[in-house]
Amino acid sequence: MNKNFLTKQYNKDNGFKIKHNYLEQQFRNSEKIFADIRKLVKKGDYTLGTYVSEFENNIKKITKAKYCLGVGSGTDAIFLSLKAIDLKNNDEVITTSYTFYATVGAIVTAGGKPVFVDINNSLNIDPNEIEKKITKKTKAIVIVHWSGYACDMDKIMKISKKYNIPVIEDACHGIKASYKNQPLGTFGITGCFSLHPLKNLNVWGDGGFLITNSKKIYNKLYLLRNHGLVSRDKCKIYGYNSRLDSIQAIVANNLLKGLNHITLSRQNNANFYDLHLKNIKQITIPDYNKKIIKHVYHLYMVVVKNRYSLIKFLHKNGIDAKIHYPTPMHLQPASKVYNYKKGDFPITENISKSVMSLPVHEFLKKSDLLFVINKIKDFYEN
Repeated sequence: MNKNFLTKQYNKDNGFKIKHNYLEQQFRNSEKIFADIRKLVKKGDYTLGTYVSEFENNIKKITKAKYCLGVGSGTDAIFLSLKAIDLKNNDEVITTSYTFYATVGAIVTAGGKPVFVDINNSLNIDPNEIEKKITKKTKAIVIVHWSGYACDMDKIMKISKKYNIPVIEDACHGIKASYKNQPLGTFGITGCFSLHPLKNLNVWGDGGFLITNSKKIYNKLYLLRNHGLVSRDKCKIYGYNSRLDSIQAIVANNLLKGLNHITLSRQNNANFYDLHLKNIKQITIPDYNKKIIKHVYHLYMVVVKNRYSLIKFLHKNGIDAKIHYPTPMHLQPASKVYNYKKGDFPITENISKSVMSLPVHEFLKKSDLLFVINKIKDFYEN
């Protein structure tokens, strides 16, 4: 039996008029990408070749980080970061319960024990709760800039400095986002990014990268991502195989040219939604501080009343409304071993019961946004 649930999901999503998935439009004209791939085929440097180095240099310019390494995925970026700080089995890692599975999965597969913390009304980890969870076993704090909105980095880095606990930034949603004009991913010991096909900067499969300003961490990560090799015939440490493919680097390099447009379009679309949805009493827009934080809206999320009925209504009208995510990490079957229970993190649990995501990508027209807005109004007025 075929257990690949993604194929069924793709087919379902393609049936909507207004979609989260915009890849067909984004790659409709891909001749420049194919031309670069043909050059790659002639050169043959498929693994950690010149295109990967070019991509890493481009990212350093964008993020102002000293070092960048292309890796196999955003998940790998978090996993390798934890290995680079010498995480040991059962070391505790503080993180949010409101995130994608990859954040926690990386912690667990690296040998760590996730210690969850509640969120606040920005949908990000509540920094006021972090300090309460620190013990002698705490090895790291993995924060998540959820949907491309920065965590409170002043408070978090103050805690990090006070206890000498490194911060790893899960910035997989956060390319081009910033906190007080400083790019996300440059506060902690590493910043971890995803190039998954539906991220703001995406490729034709899995891919990711990490950034750091620490030469020591960079040197260790450089070894860890490629079997620990310092040369073809010398292995300094035993590492992993997590290399960004040259083909994916080509795709990413081409899309980098339009990243400013992608970012601005998503921000404009989100602001348009905000303007028209904020006065609907059944909808709450998350508590965002846009004066000091540049939000890049990997997801556009609102808290709504009668969520499942609303989503069913929007689906019926061709709008791909989604839930990211209905069950928080501490209540997932995989987390049973950690003995969390309902009620442990009330804000996270309430948000998970009522949050909804709307398409926000750069290919939406104003008429599409108005259609979505008017259908939401129709639902609540009838």
